Amino acid sequence: MHHRGIKTSPPTTADLDYADLKTLDLSLFPTPSGRQHLAAQLKTAISTIGFFYVTNFGLTPQAVDAQFSIAQSLFAEPTDAKAPYRVNADRQGYFGWKPAGSRPAQFGLRDNLELFDDAKYCDAHADFTRPKVLQERKKECEEFGRHMHFFVVYRLLYLCGIIMELEDPEALWKKHVYENKSQCHLRYMLYHPRPEKELDMMQERGMEENVYGHTDFGSLTLLCRQPVAGLQVRVSNERGEKSWKWVKPVEHGLTVNVADTLSFLTGSYLKSTVHRVVLPPQDQRRVPRYGVIYFAGPDDETVLKAVSSPLLETRGEENVEMRDVPPFTTTAGEWVKARFQSIGKNYETAGKDNAVEVGSKNVKAYA
Repeated sequence: MHHRGIKTSPPTTADLDYADLKTLDLSLFPTPSGRQHLAAQLKTAISTIGFFYVTNFGLTPQAVDAQFSIAQSLFAEPTDAKAPYRVNADRQGYFGWKPAGSRPAQFGLRDNLELFDDAKYCDAHADFTRPKVLQERKKECEEFGRHMHFFVVYRLLYLCGIIMELEDPEALWKKHVYENKSQCHLRYMLYHPRPEKELDMMQERGMEENVYGHTDFGSLTLLCRQPVAGLQVRVSNERGEKSWKWVKPVEHGLTVNVADTLSFLTGSYLKSTVHRVVLPPQDQRRVPRYGVIYFAGPDDETVLKAVSSPLLETRGEENVEMRDVPPFTTTAGEWVKARFQSIGKNYETAGKDNAVEVGSKNVKAYA
């Protein structure tokens, strides 16, 4: 795969234990029968494992490649050019640039993830400032983010409305107003290859994680395909035993997972699954791992109380893994703040399902 002439790593030849994920073809969405078919597929996927693939999502491979070229250009900039845009919760919320190595990890190591979280292009985030690379390619960035929101997220949340048997299948979508302040954003990221010395130390200590096991904060996470393996999802078998399986990117597709707030809004029926990023296989361990992700989340003021759903009223507890939830008065914005504040602690303890403090309540099992 090429990104504007910049060659990336070929797919791994390692024999990895991949998760068996369903693929949703979004070109079926326009017809009623297509929507029902997709909803049935999605119901199986997100009431069990919480991860699935999406194809035919309305963008050319070239449009996706262009976003990777933006990521590569952005992270190639000198530190001085990126430093003014560093994440500062007091200045522009949780968006902006985070340098690699800014979070301590176990055994004296530090994280190897550099990222830039780019806010929505709307009046609610009008004061958000961007580095030169993003300013120069504003049209591409805005169009890409808007497409992810209005085309992909809309369809998936509409299907979730069908699954939940909501009177208005757009009810969940209507909590994601693009013009309102929310945590919806486009993320450019780069996992820097670890030096040999760090790889040796990690091997000695039996440590393989670059990012500890965690659930995502928002409603849906849309991950663009990139060829360097690293993503794993935690799955349970019929006996309740948990194990990690690799997630294989599909050609010209997105990997999608449900995140916390959508799980809360659907009474835990839609599953926010724990996943992690580990060291790539040996044949990819020395190359940079770029990523482009769209994180969707409801408006910050959305109260995280389960929607009124016939499905929730009639279902038994079978096949639904109930997790600890925040108080029903918690808003989406408050939840993100609580999760964000727990990140440092979780890196240092490798995300051992630490509790998150929300108001006076400790919410357990969100790594």
